[in-house]
Amino acid sequence: MMVRIFQQRSKCIGCNACVEENKNRWRMSRKDGKCTLIGGIEKKGVFRVEVTEDEYKSALSAAEKCPVKIIQVLKTK
Repeated sequence: MMVRIFQQRSKCIGCNACVEENKNRWRMSRKDGKCTLIGGIEKKGVFRVEVTEDEYKSALSAAEKCPVKIIQVLKTK
């Protein structure tokens, strides 16, 4: 089973909550002060990455802590 993480980066307010939850998947951009989904591929303003199931809990936790709710985590077959 795979896990997909989605992020609407344009709506990010740069609070750093996702970075604090999972430093291996998010980092703060020095260019614009927004958080970047590491490994994410952008399509129509949404960044997406597929990861293994072992990242599910930390990704879900980051999504829950995001105050603007721009992170979505889905399990796929």
